[in-house]
Amino acid sequence: MVAVIKTGNSIHRAFNYNENKVKEGVARCIGQGNYPVEAKHMSLTMKLNRLLRQAELNQNVKRNSVHISLNFAPSENPSDEKMKAIADSYMEKIGFGEQPYLVYRHEDAGHSHLHIVSIKVRADGSRIDMNNIGKNQSEQARKAIEEAFGLVKAETQKQVAYQLQPVHARRVQYGKSATKRTIQNVLIHVLDTYKYASLPELNAILNQYNIHADRGKETSRMYRNGGLVYKVLGAQGKPVGVPIKASLFYNTPTLKSLEKKFSKNKLEKTRYKTRLKNTINKVLFRQENKSLEAFIKVLDKQGIHTVLRQNEEGRLYGITFVDHRTQSVFNGSELGKQYGAKAIQERLGLREVSEPNIHSARKPGLGLQPQHTAAETKDTIKDEAPVISEKETETVLDLLLQPEQVVDYLPYHLKKDRTKKKKKRKKG
Repeated sequence: MVAVIKTGNSIHRAFNYNENKVKEGVARCIGQGNYPVEAKHMSLTMKLNRLLRQAELNQNVKRNSVHISLNFAPSENPSDEKMKAIADSYMEKIGFGEQPYLVYRHEDAGHSHLHIVSIKVRADGSRIDMNNIGKNQSEQARKAIEEAFGLVKAETQKQVAYQLQPVHARRVQYGKSATKRTIQNVLIHVLDTYKYASLPELNAILNQYNIHADRGKETSRMYRNGGLVYKVLGAQGKPVGVPIKASLFYNTPTLKSLEKKFSKNKLEKTRYKTRLKNTINKVLFRQENKSLEAFIKVLDKQGIHTVLRQNEEGRLYGITFVDHRTQSVFNGSELGKQYGAKAIQERLGLREVSEPNIHSARKPGLGLQPQHTAAETKDTIKDEAPVISEKETETVLDLLLQPEQVVDYLPYHLKKDRTKKKKKRKKG
């Protein structure tokens, strides 16, 4: 059995997540703890209000919700009664035996698992301290329950059984509900696990699951209002299906919420910078890795995914490293000048051009621009000095002699503010 404990600042989100699963037919509420009535006889309002009213006894506790999942081995399929007994025993052993809680059985994964929704505020208004509860009380409870109920021990199970697999576009072609559920599962895994400091860095991770977070064009209303949608990417890295607003997910992964994580993650990921640089240096030092394709493949084997950013002509202008070993994301330039796109190519002994075979090292959903064909690339890297025709020379001279044109561009909202300032000056 594997236990995962998460706390949050919204009881509604944890509750609605499970109840929405019930509506979709992939979950059932199989029990409750410390409620006056059994769950099957309660309305949604009764279930939720019991949690909300007790949480209100101590409004100083901001992260007042507790969301726990207990995951069983794929070979196990406990009955509802056994699952409820396991949930009751677990809550008692971690110090939540007297707390109100709801137990849901989920059937939306390849293994049996249950979710428990509870709160951190006791009936007397005191706060339950959850520091290191996962390493201490939860681990002891897990081991005791595995012995008492004859469950498969977590140590004997491969951790891969509980890892998310990349999303396939075919799975989400049946409607919005399937798309939303698939994206939600990925977001739960990624947002609180990885350390990213910008939206492009987050997309470097999400794109591996064929998901993309999009703000829209700079001129769009969504961009100006700080909106965000999530899209599923097809085989060619292009969006498929209907985009879903960030506010519609239960953990509300909105831009405002993500920006708080950006500043926090920027500090936390710094300690992993040296380890990544050392790994890159070792790979670059090996003589057999003197091509960009080989460089990417070797890093991938060591748990580091490389994202290339290219312009429409296929020229490489940026590089990002997703280190799955430390769950951290770094732009090459962030590691130092020697790790930027141009410097990496130089250290590999390459010219600053796109390679014709890079696409073979890419994975679907990375959203990279199309590469040059082999013939185009060959023409680009000829050793002979380029020959400029008279027509081309005239064109270059014409461009040089033209008066400079400066586009006075400002985003819409800034233009509006500047107009107001001018009016104020005139009045003065």
